Amino acid sequence: MKIHYLKYQYLFYVFLINFTHSCSNWDKSELKTTSAADPLATSFEIRMVYTDSLKINSILTAPKHEDFRNLFFKYSIFPEGLKLVFYDNYGCPNIVEADYGTIYKDTSILDLVGNVKILSSAGDYLETNQLYWDAESDWFFTNKNFKFWNSDYDVAAKRLDANKQFTKFNTGRLTGTMSVEER
Repeated sequence: MKIHYLKYQYLFYVFLINFTHSCSNWDKSELKTTSAADPLATSFEIRMVYTDSLKINSILTAPKHEDFRNLFFKYSIFPEGLKLVFYDNYGCPNIVEADYGTIYKDTSILDLVGNVKILSSAGDYLETNQLYWDAESDWFFTNKNFKFWNSDYDVAAKRLDANKQFTKFNTGRLTGTMSVEER
């Protein structure tokens, strides 16, 4: 029985010596932890391709992407800007650029902020400081001032609700020129 006791005592001392001497530089060791405010992942030079039934709907590129899917209200940010190319029913590209962007996962809304510019394949051009895009309904909206140009319109207004083809839209008070057809 004494030999059995000595065997465990010997193992205990070996474990104790290894434990106390394995990290002799506690003051220099670095413990990294993450908080809820830290992104789950950070990516650089990204390219996201969105498809539906093997058809490319849009391509999003950005220099930096931070993913916050670890939070209750899941979202991703593009702190260094983004470029979104979405395709109409005929496969023609429409380009959206912004200085900053946020995608809210649960609502499928893209919040674009800072020098937001849209150039459609038909030559329509929109500028604003903030624009929301609802990806599910393909609808743009903002409560900020905007400017819109195409072959028939040269308008500025505050507040915009429009489909992505700019064939249906509602605005606030308009200034500028507009072609109107009498009936």
